Amino acid sequence: MPRLTIDGKEIEVEAGTNLIEAARRLGIEVPHYCYHPGLSIAGQCRLCMVDIEKTPRPSIACNTPAADGMVVHTQTERVKDMRRSMMEFHLINHPLDCPVCDQAGECWLQIYYMQHGLYDPRMLDEKVHKPKAVPLGPHVMLDAERCILCSRCVRFCDEITGTGELGIFGRGDHSEIGLFPGQDLENNYSGNVVDICPVGALTDRDFRFRVRVWYLDTTKSICPGCARGCNVEVHVNRKRPHHAEGRRVARLKPRFNDAVNAWWICDVGRYGFDAVDDPSRIRFARRGDAEVELDEALNALLDALRRHTPAEIAILASPDLANEDLFALRRLTETLGIRQVAFGVPPAAPTPAADDFLLRADRHPNTRGAETILPAGDAAAILAAARAGRVKVLWVFQHDLLAAGWSAAETRQALERVDTLVFSGTNDNATSALATLVLPLAAWVERDGTFTNFLGRVQRFRAAVEPLGEALAAWDLLGRLLGPLGVPPAGGRAELWFRELATTVSAFAGLTYQSIGDRGAMLAGAPPTTAPEPPGRRAPAPA
Repeated sequence: MPRLTIDGKEIEVEAGTNLIEAARRLGIEVPHYCYHPGLSIAGQCRLCMVDIEKTPRPSIACNTPAADGMVVHTQTERVKDMRRSMMEFHLINHPLDCPVCDQAGECWLQIYYMQHGLYDPRMLDEKVHKPKAVPLGPHVMLDAERCILCSRCVRFCDEITGTGELGIFGRGDHSEIGLFPGQDLENNYSGNVVDICPVGALTDRDFRFRVRVWYLDTTKSICPGCARGCNVEVHVNRKRPHHAEGRRVARLKPRFNDAVNAWWICDVGRYGFDAVDDPSRIRFARRGDAEVELDEALNALLDALRRHTPAEIAILASPDLANEDLFALRRLTETLGIRQVAFGVPPAAPTPAADDFLLRADRHPNTRGAETILPAGDAAAILAAARAGRVKVLWVFQHDLLAAGWSAAETRQALERVDTLVFSGTNDNATSALATLVLPLAAWVERDGTFTNFLGRVQRFRAAVEPLGEALAAWDLLGRLLGPLGVPPAGGRAELWFRELATTVSAFAGLTYQSIGDRGAMLAGAPPTTAPEPPGRRAPAPA
């Protein structure tokens, strides 16, 4: 492995590591625009120049691999002068849009100008004007005047998705990013081009003009959109009080994890958080059509559970619940002796499609966790028993059974036959409308917990906003039932429930919130994982 010196600090790196990444490991930032670790090298922006001893001219760090004995300087006067010159070049035709640009506050033109520019402008001619606010697809807007032609978006569509919608057209200062004729930017990962755009040329149509980025708070989380469990950041508008009406979650951004999703997330997950602040959110408990205190609803549920035998009680859990929730539910069923427990409810036709990269056909984040924690049960058999009158109390978590892949008429007959239909979920649906008791659950961004992805990686998500109304995490709700039944709950924090889960279920043995960390940890016996190879990088099939 080559050993080199950068700004007087020695480091040993793997063969093939470029100078940007080598410097980054030392805490030294080499400014760049076109370079991205997930894309090929373009060498277009020329901002990452560094001086290398025994080399007559500055070299671009992105395309210079570390070599043994190399001595690199990133702060010489010659390097600083070149950075100022390149900043001036990139800003010659750039419009002064900062006050209205969504990228302001996280724009690398602004950041690098303050760090490396600060030149006196010499531009006297009229700037070249290009198209502004051009929709490229359902999620992305182009402002060609702001573009510095780093080509990241073009390389993304060529190398990651393999769909090739974008190109650079024209010559000289009339060059601009655009779509090939007859195409729109509407692949499953189109939102990622906004993430990797270093300036404000590509903006998110869903996020445009909603909130300035310096008013956003960031929380590490996990996307609940499918069984992949992509790592994300939840960006919350802290200027809007948590109790206020409207949208609190401003956007989701991918969070790097080379074992799951690398730098990317799909558009299904990125834009799938509307239910969090939707008017259909269940904020308070209901008994029939009337809102009641949560304690009153819980007492009514306890009374129903005590009034009937275990054989007359059935529970339809959900793979949308966290591991902690599922374990609390398991403790409740074991305490009461309930054996009719299932979670597998078929989706309505057509089944959501997977793609050949990150998006899974299973649109639940914790199916693997439910399979590991709960006994295998037959949801269809439970509904059949309800239709036959053998189930008196049916407790449904999250599912809209009337929108599942079963006969709606038969399902309605089953739901109307039970004496007490209990619904616990985040949002109202056709099933909750029929429920005797409705208990509100906190959304995934309103509580702490863990999901287990389809490969067996256990990953943490964290509370980004406060729960609406009296909504609770399911483990908390279930814990309030266990106490009156004579079983002390694991505690008042998700972490305490996870500790008990790890000591009870062998697949989770040895896991803690600390060992899971920000990257996740594998279930016992599950092999290590890496993020899948993007479609655009795969070798073509033999002819």
